[in-house]
Amino acid sequence: MYEQDTIVAPATPPGQGAVAIVRLSGPRAIEILHRLWHPVQAGGIEPRRLTLGEIRDPATGAAIDRALAVVMPGPGSLTGEDVVELQCHGGSFLVRRVVGLAIAEGARMAERGEFSRRAFLNGRMDLTEAEAVADLVAAQGEGALRQALSQLGGALKERIDRLRREVIVIKAHLEVEIDFSDEDIKLPGREQVASGLERLIEDIRILHDSFARGRLMRQGARAAIVGKPNAGKSSILNLLLGIERAIVTPIPGTTRDVIEDSIQLGPWPLVIQDTAGIRDGADQIERIGVERTLHHAGEADLLIAVFDSSRPFEAEDLRVLDLCQSRPGVALLNKSDLPAELSLKSLREKGLIMPTLSFSAIRADGVAALRDELGRALGALAADGNADGVAVSRERHRQALSRAIAALDAARAGALDRMPPEIVAVDVAIAAEALGSITGEVSSEDVLDAIFAEFCIGK
Repeated sequence: MYEQDTIVAPATPPGQGAVAIVRLSGPRAIEILHRLWHPVQAGGIEPRRLTLGEIRDPATGAAIDRALAVVMPGPGSLTGEDVVELQCHGGSFLVRRVVGLAIAEGARMAERGEFSRRAFLNGRMDLTEAEAVADLVAAQGEGALRQALSQLGGALKERIDRLRREVIVIKAHLEVEIDFSDEDIKLPGREQVASGLERLIEDIRILHDSFARGRLMRQGARAAIVGKPNAGKSSILNLLLGIERAIVTPIPGTTRDVIEDSIQLGPWPLVIQDTAGIRDGADQIERIGVERTLHHAGEADLLIAVFDSSRPFEAEDLRVLDLCQSRPGVALLNKSDLPAELSLKSLREKGLIMPTLSFSAIRADGVAALRDELGRALGALAADGNADGVAVSRERHRQALSRAIAALDAARAGALDRMPPEIVAVDVAIAAEALGSITGEVSSEDVLDAIFAEFCIGK
């Protein structure tokens, strides 16, 4: 529940730094500021203007720090309430001391995402914009940053609002038919209603199908490196990362667990996982490693399949081929610096259809080509028919759009079957509610708890 009290929290990460920001919001925020902070020069503090002053302990009058303060009166503030920020020096003890003084004066510690939640509840932003704030903070690449800024600017909200207005127009026509069936009013026929619903379903489906691209921008993709032991998987991971992340030895089975790290390919972050070599393990630990390899390979968005061209095709290679069936990714014929015992033609005859590169981890031959091929694979994963670039990136959005499509499909079928308008209108109303849940037009306390629990404290 939204309580009309005053909250406080650090708005900067914990730890030692040059500057830290302590933020307050609520009806007593300005009062608490005046209790803790005193301007260096007479004249007080003007709204939205940084002013230098001194933080003092109200109980003893002892100076705590010199800090800049800014006051942002509501409702034109971040949260829609009176907001105060203190920019003090960035020592972790000092920040805890300032927050403690504010709590002693009547504020309480903010919960995760509570500042943004109050902004939503006070109409300063909708849910998609609030989620964009969290995405902006968490962005780890240009693609994620652009998507978060677009959503924060209202692009997704505008798209959802337009779709919802179109649904409501159809619902209004049906309600007129219900209420004024005896009047001489020209209303759309059932075929016309069904045609309108079909166009609307297609528009919503395009946005729904943008989820793969949106999730890829926000979270990145996962690529699992798979192959038999000693095929060169760990060396390939190290080459892609540009650091010695995995231990490399000539001993088969060195990698026992999944090792992962991230790279940036164009606008997309890619998490690369080095896995244990696929074979019938010699001991229990290695068998567990192989089981984890198969699990991560099954969940990965892309596979990097590594074959040792210096050794003949073996049963372990066949298992790797089975993993590659109908999967996006790239195959590598590694150890091209050694005499060849396995050819691309042979792999093609055995069913490999992935794009395949000749590679030498020892000489670092083929690294640029591998990155290019992975970039093309990511681009194919991200491709959709959404020409305006707006994409949904959260499972909550995708599920709401799925509910809207299912409801409108039912409404269209009802219209074509000449069902009573009351029946058709119920399904149309369900679709409108599903779309409204994305922006927060319709929301429950549980949904809000789940969304804002993802935020950091102080945001």
